[in-house]
Amino acid sequence: MVLVDIWYGIDNIPADLGPTTVTIGVFDGVHRGHQQLITRAVDHARANDYRAVMVTFDPHPVSVFLPERAPLAVVTFERRMQLAEEMGIDAVLVIDFTQELRGVEPRQYVEDLLVGDLHSKHIVVGENFTFGAGAAGTASALAEFGAEFGFDVDIVPLLNDDGERICSTNIRAALDRGDISRANWALGRHFSVTGPVVRGAGRGGKELGFPTANQYFPESVAIPADGVYAGWFVIEPTDAPVEGDMEPGVPYPAAISVGTNPTFGDEERSVESFVLDRDADLYGHEATVHFVDHVRDMEKFNSVDELLTAMKRDVARVREILAQES
Repeated sequence: MVLVDIWYGIDNIPADLGPTTVTIGVFDGVHRGHQQLITRAVDHARANDYRAVMVTFDPHPVSVFLPERAPLAVVTFERRMQLAEEMGIDAVLVIDFTQELRGVEPRQYVEDLLVGDLHSKHIVVGENFTFGAGAAGTASALAEFGAEFGFDVDIVPLLNDDGERICSTNIRAALDRGDISRANWALGRHFSVTGPVVRGAGRGGKELGFPTANQYFPESVAIPADGVYAGWFVIEPTDAPVEGDMEPGVPYPAAISVGTNPTFGDEERSVESFVLDRDADLYGHEATVHFVDHVRDMEKFNSVDELLTAMKRDVARVREILAQES
């Protein structure tokens, strides 16, 4: 459950809001680069007894202006809110570009929103930050407005590490090629997906002896390339009892298959988790799958026996990977 204050729309900003430290961005991955902005904003707010406010956008601005190029979501909106809260953000302003700020000139953006509504005393943005109609405002222009209107601006350089820009685009590319370790490195945490466990074809337990928790996700959500992965399976907190030997909130080791099950001719992509050494009825429960490392690419086998042999190898490799991480 997310407890951070969330203001949906500028009109819902409290009228009695005191001075704030604000960071602004899409934060569509909450990766290590984004974490720099959030941490600096929270640290400044705590040091000055301000409220730490994150201004973000939903839907993604690109999906408004160039819907055919809308990026896949590295984290869901709810997960973005959870991560902001965990990092110390006090409130999140969610702006819908389809209704607000379109056509607003940079000066009006600063004067009305940042100064008038948010009472900003300190603003943290990345060096590539733009704002206002046609993205005419820049980070340096914001600093000039700050000198005029009485707020400070902390312009944070883009994060480059190991010769690579830490950005959501590169994380999506890593996921597309199944490079989970690289995606996790850029995120600063395990890449994860959360969704309900639903009934699949039913062959995993009955025919193969490897019962799986099946999850399906919208095409707008980024998931790794087809293949087998090592990871952790966590049942989300629930009031409903879990039948079996698993508990909500506990990470259990899992062999995770992503794809369409080419051996059986399935067409819909799914995330199927075989939780090691556990037996529980998970249908209807929300669960989060944390991806740790890639085991192998997806293969089409000539027989069920070949598939079973491969699955046994997969489980052994998953145990090795997770034992090393532990």
